[in-house]
Amino acid sequence: MQTPSFISKALVVGLFAVVGAAASAQAYPNKQVRVIIPFPPGGTLDTVGRLLAQKLGDQLGQSFVVENRPGGNGTIGADAVAKAPADGYTLLFNASTFTTSTLALKSPPYDIVKDFAPIALVAKAPLAVAVAKELPVTDVKSLIAHAKANPGKLSFAIGSNASAGHLATEQLRRAAGLELLIVPYKGSTPAYQDLLGNRIAGFIDPILGSAGYAKAGQLKVIAVTSAKRVPSMPDVPTVGETVPGYEAFSWYGLWAPAKTSADIIQKLNAETNKALAGDMKDRLISNGLVIEAGTPDDFAKFQRDDTARSMKTIADSGIKFE
Repeated sequence: MQTPSFISKALVVGLFAVVGAAASAQAYPNKQVRVIIPFPPGGTLDTVGRLLAQKLGDQLGQSFVVENRPGGNGTIGADAVAKAPADGYTLLFNASTFTTSTLALKSPPYDIVKDFAPIALVAKAPLAVAVAKELPVTDVKSLIAHAKANPGKLSFAIGSNASAGHLATEQLRRAAGLELLIVPYKGSTPAYQDLLGNRIAGFIDPILGSAGYAKAGQLKVIAVTSAKRVPSMPDVPTVGETVPGYEAFSWYGLWAPAKTSADIIQKLNAETNKALAGDMKDRLISNGLVIEAGTPDDFAKFQRDDTARSMKTIADSGIKFE
């Protein structure tokens, strides 16, 4: 009995589709890849993203070009990726703010679960509690004492609404019973400019952002927010040594638009992990970051768990989004 011709044609078409997808993934990338960072240049996110883009380009033989698309607390750049073709040539490099940034919006432009495909968790970033050089404090204990002696007068920057630094600041405020004046900025770079100029009192931000300024004596890092001391700053105590149970961190990851080929996702994941196993690892660790390599599924689970953790912090701290 002969197989009907329309069935044979369907099988052939299906076979070509499978072979074509595999060949496309194998050939990927065969042109320039855009890596969108949804915040201004100059911050820790931008620094790590550019380093990763350079490594991926070197390994894959194509340019991975960073494009900064700031605005909307990170949503403008992320939305551009969500609406881009799902072909692996437009990627998103973002921080933990990604999981909370849409909370301030009545009509979010995208769904972080449905519209994005997680590729890789790049690193966790303990934060540094940095204060102005002229502020009369030397550690968390004296910071708490000074803040309580000046209720509502001590200003702390936040680089973006619902960012890890924002949540960490609110955690500290709540845990230590402080009245702090929260000052929002559009990114970490302008916040550091005001901190160095003594126009604000403090800023909780990833260690990489403040380490250079601290080394140059332009500000003081009085604590880190990780559960344990950071190897790159062994003499700097944790906040938890003064405020028991305190821990906070940011993290950085890579995403593609939803429906991007699983083969391309796996290839980008493998190349990212390869980059993190080389000299990039040493550079990140020396700047206080913690490498968290894993599979795309590992990253998806981490994202879900961290979103739940952030939501609890927001609820417990009574953070209001205007």
